[in-house]
Amino acid sequence: MRVLGAGDNVADRYLHQAMMYPGGNAVNVAVFAARLGARAGYLGVLGDDAAGRQILRALEAEHVDTALTRVVHAPNATADVELIGNDRVFLRSDRTTALFDLDSAQLEAMAAFDVVHSGYAGPLLDRIPEMAARTRVSFDFGSRFDEASVLPYLRHLHLASFSGGHLAEPEARALVARALDAGAEHALVTMGAAGALLGSAEGIRHQEADRVNVRDTLGAGDAFIAGVLVGLGTGRSIRSTLVAASAHAAQVCQVNGAFEHGIPFDAEAVRRLHSTDDSNDDQEEAVTA
Repeated sequence: MRVLGAGDNVADRYLHQAMMYPGGNAVNVAVFAARLGARAGYLGVLGDDAAGRQILRALEAEHVDTALTRVVHAPNATADVELIGNDRVFLRSDRTTALFDLDSAQLEAMAAFDVVHSGYAGPLLDRIPEMAARTRVSFDFGSRFDEASVLPYLRHLHLASFSGGHLAEPEARALVARALDAGAEHALVTMGAAGALLGSAEGIRHQEADRVNVRDTLGAGDAFIAGVLVGLGTGRSIRSTLVAASAHAAQVCQVNGAFEHGIPFDAEAVRRLHSTDDSNDDQEEAVTA
């Protein structure tokens, strides 16, 4: 089975550790699919700084094909994370470098893969119909989606995924049902500790979350998506697909970052940058007032 992650990447900078880790929905799904035995590739744009070089090294170390990965002379996309109590809080992100216009050659290259996965943080939402004309498409809409905007794309999708940790199970189940009614072949809602729901023509099934000592939940939803894609693509039953996907997501929760490969960075310099940004915001508010 061949899986292509297409779209976003990011260096997640953990200020409390002074470590940054490769990440991004499309990168994570490609890496996790490769770990599950798929032939995986990544299509996207990296910067040529330390963060971008580390993501490229990590992709290669994880046996993800980077033939469709482009490197540009610019800082890589980043997201800054701080530990507040036991919660990881995203402070600031800059994804400019990871955004790109999909060209005709890249679009045609997707036809060589059994499924292409992308997500809300990347630039490919509007290209879903064109992608679906060439191969199966999986898309992660995250948690901050507008259903009216999502609706036209669902009929093109092999897998429509949503983050539903903020939803009660009846709400999540209703979301899965609406996605299927709109034409998605499969619909997935991950709910963190409450497990996940996967819907298809066979109905809607609930999978309990595996109980583990959690170190870091970043990337767990992407691991679940990869597990579902590989399970469906290799002909497993829905039940065995869900069990395997849950187990893989639980493993991801026991490491730092989405899939480790961290390197140190100057966290104090980044904190000073945040302080400067906050001061500028305060001054702008004072002038406006």
